[in-house]
Amino acid sequence: MKRIIFLPILVMACLSTTLLRAAETIPLAGEWRFALDRNDVGTNEQWFAKNLPDKIKLPGILQAQGYGDDISTNTPWVLTLGDAWWKIQPASLRDHFSQPGHVEVPFLSQPPKHYLGAAWYQREMEIPAGWQGRHFTLFLERAHWQSTVWVDNQEYPANDSLGAPHITDLGLLTPGKHRLTIRVDNRLQLPARGHLVDSHSISDGLGAAWNGIVGKIELRATPLVWIEDAQAFTDVSNKTALVKVRVGNVTGKASSGKILFSSRVLPYVTVGKPIGNDGENVNPVYTQIVTCKTNEEIIELNLPLGFPVQTWDEFHPACREIRLELTTESGTDVSQISFGAREISHNDKDLLINGRPVNLRLTHDGGEFPLTGYPAMDVASWKKIIQTCKDYGLNGIRFHSWCPPEAAFEAADEMGFYLQPECGLWADFGSPETQQWLKDETARILAAYGNHPSFILLSPSNEPRNYARFTPQWAATNYAKDNRRLYSAGTGWADPSQVFGGAQYASLVRFGNGNLRNTSGWFGGDYRDALETVHIPVLAHEVGQWCAYPDFDVIKKFTGYLKPSNYDIFKYIAEQEGVLDQNHEFAKASGRFQVETYKEEIEANLRTPGLSGFQLLDLHDYLGQGTALIGVVDAFWEPKSYVTATEFRSFAGPTVPLARLASRIFTSDQILESDVEIYHFGEKPITNAVPQWKIVNSAGATVASGAWEARDIPIGKNIPLGKVSANLSKLTAPGAYKLVVEIRRTGVAPVSNRTSAQAEQENGDGRDARPTAENDWNFWLYPAQIATNTPADVLVTRTWSEAASKLAAGGKVLFMPGTGDLDPTKCPPMKNVPVFWNIQMTVRPPQNTRPKFDAMLGLLCDTNSPALAEFPTEVNCDWQWTQLVNNVRSVNLSKAPPSLRPIVSAIDDWNRNWQLGVIFECNVGPGRLLVSAINLDNERGGSELQQLRRSLLDYMAGEKFKPAATLTPEQVDSLWAEARSASTSTEPARKFDPDLNDGAIPTPAQQKP
Repeated sequence: MKRIIFLPILVMACLSTTLLRAAETIPLAGEWRFALDRNDVGTNEQWFAKNLPDKIKLPGILQAQGYGDDISTNTPWVLTLGDAWWKIQPASLRDHFSQPGHVEVPFLSQPPKHYLGAAWYQREMEIPAGWQGRHFTLFLERAHWQSTVWVDNQEYPANDSLGAPHITDLGLLTPGKHRLTIRVDNRLQLPARGHLVDSHSISDGLGAAWNGIVGKIELRATPLVWIEDAQAFTDVSNKTALVKVRVGNVTGKASSGKILFSSRVLPYVTVGKPIGNDGENVNPVYTQIVTCKTNEEIIELNLPLGFPVQTWDEFHPACREIRLELTTESGTDVSQISFGAREISHNDKDLLINGRPVNLRLTHDGGEFPLTGYPAMDVASWKKIIQTCKDYGLNGIRFHSWCPPEAAFEAADEMGFYLQPECGLWADFGSPETQQWLKDETARILAAYGNHPSFILLSPSNEPRNYARFTPQWAATNYAKDNRRLYSAGTGWADPSQVFGGAQYASLVRFGNGNLRNTSGWFGGDYRDALETVHIPVLAHEVGQWCAYPDFDVIKKFTGYLKPSNYDIFKYIAEQEGVLDQNHEFAKASGRFQVETYKEEIEANLRTPGLSGFQLLDLHDYLGQGTALIGVVDAFWEPKSYVTATEFRSFAGPTVPLARLASRIFTSDQILESDVEIYHFGEKPITNAVPQWKIVNSAGATVASGAWEARDIPIGKNIPLGKVSANLSKLTAPGAYKLVVEIRRTGVAPVSNRTSAQAEQENGDGRDARPTAENDWNFWLYPAQIATNTPADVLVTRTWSEAASKLAAGGKVLFMPGTGDLDPTKCPPMKNVPVFWNIQMTVRPPQNTRPKFDAMLGLLCDTNSPALAEFPTEVNCDWQWTQLVNNVRSVNLSKAPPSLRPIVSAIDDWNRNWQLGVIFECNVGPGRLLVSAINLDNERGGSELQQLRRSLLDYMAGEKFKPAATLTPEQVDSLWAEARSASTSTEPARKFDPDLNDGAIPTPAQQKP
């Protein structure tokens, strides 16, 4: 390496943004000749020397252009996760979707065609006469997976990058026409033991098994001595950038010359000052005398950044551009690179950018692009995705086992957004071939995208196997070479090597004594126990994964490459089970329950001291691995009906008030008490903030309020605001309420004291009366004493024979089925959380040969029913319901008449779609029956149970108890008869997989010896 100090000539220049190299580029997009090589004979038969017979357009993928195989029952899907469930479904269901020419599967959204193997692409290219004596490269922005190039009959070394451009050094080419042939092979290029096929860079799960070339396809010409690569390393404190320039030289001799170099702030940056008036856009040009040897050489240049230095972060995405001009006797080569004055480090558990604490709120992205089938290669598409994430409060994306193209980094640079790619592997690192591929791919990714300031983290793999002796050292080695980002030893798991082995950050499910996700930290708690011995930044891995019922209107959006086969099958099952007409109701009610669980889990993360953030899985729905409907936006990054970006941002954004409210159920003789703190990672500290709280009723009226002293709020988390203490005795019970905490600036009256005239004045004089931040928590209030008497004309029983006799006599019965009344194979238990990830993933032979339907998606409540008049509820399940229904078996009403619609339904898994009753009513002969799957006489029940019992009994005692549906005694009896005749379930015990959501249970061949 040669290090030379610059010689400033202080030439004032206005730099051109046009690359000289762009004038020496031949775009190769358009129609190409084409052939499939099904039998892999093309190389031996020298297809590169003959004209290929078919036509195809590039950039593009062959499956989208009518090539490949029709989807069949024998399609060799590239995946191991989720498909087993389909194999054990009834033949009638499978056959319906397995007709010739019409085969659909439920474990993914499927492509129109499928093909694994080699495909050949060919065209002529014309080398201009003026390009005599130039050096040539072929640039394929993204090819999938291995590409091999021939020019005429000359073969060049293959390229197998999944995350970086395929660049082939063609050497010197003579002017005139040449035949260009490219063989692309999308089969697994690494040993099967070394690369799991569910990696999102190659799997069919999210449509990534395509064959083709996308993005830029160009022939590029340079002088014989040229700028091969340039990487900028900023030193913010010293206001300089060390630029490492790699020079290529094929002259066969040392070459002397000079480099001119300078930088400027890119014009799209807005930081409060007009561009050109801050001293940074008056650009001195520096010169460097160099000697370029015959082999590639690294030349280091020191470039002053000017004063003041505009640093890059999420709030001030000040990108810069360096222009390099290398002149030698072989000619002049010009290159420009974009970078940011940005430094990332950590102080113990705190992640720092430019010395400032940063907390990450990331979503997962698996590279699914339903309309095209391949990643977006344009900046505009990525800006739309990033803006959606920002709208919902997030500040970054984690790319699961794949790396996005240049356009994603460009968009993130410009918008101030953090990215964590992965190296295309979901891998077992026990094989030398996989280890070497990772080393090579890392170098390619860093060369391609290393200058982007948005590129702040790099992981080698999602949940790698056999990694403890390899990837921690990989992280330490790469950080020593390139410290512009932090490196992990892998995303997921909880191995000590991830924390203590040399990595600079970790993404963990759990560690030490605690979990980093799920219910243990909810309701005012946190996950601090997991971080006791950790001294690097930690992100919670794949937070959330709580599902909602699909809205089948999304099917209309699949107008491109991927087809909604999975949704078609789920919709068909819903229709067969008689619940399709409730689709929108199910989607909304389950979605609201999903939002409540996301809120609890994210807030627990924000409350955890020392936790540097989270990685959601996922903000948008996931189309593979059985289909995981975990998003609050759909697979097209568009909002769902049940939650707005504003609401989600209130608990997932940069500034979030947090109450440590341990209970949501109160009685009127209690005092609501809660410590309140704030999480604040906004642009700057909040000065003169006025924290205040209020309690509002279901009509939105404030019924209690208070405020704490005004103060400045610094950047950080666990910043105390005060304590709420509210006497609930004067509030109406039963009732539904919200505790609201908001932060306002000095001068805006507390909401309890502000008159409507003041509010109008505040809005009219230019001051914003809205809070700087606001968050709220639902809670329910019940009377301290709830009557327990039973109306004289109502029989409350758990014995069906007693109920039947009373009904036959024309009486009123509240029946609560007992353990022996409900068939365990037909009446699934309800849970206090929604479905996690998806049921299809629970079938993993040989460990788990049957699905484990172990949750529900929420409740659908008829809020117009007078039966619930004294039990406040919305249409959805919320925290006043969860302890009532947890582990309680619902009643299967699939064979009941359609007219029987429950007052409260359990929303079943979309893979099954049973009609499940929790509370329902019907006429039976001369009698009237109300059924509650919940045991209302449970002595261990709390005030919510007593209040629900009171509401149902008062309803039954009144004149409004007039069921709409009528069942015969035989129909009602059949609801319990099957249980009495059912044999004990022989379902085998299910081996618990603590990280069920992502990662197949290793087979013996995959396990470490």
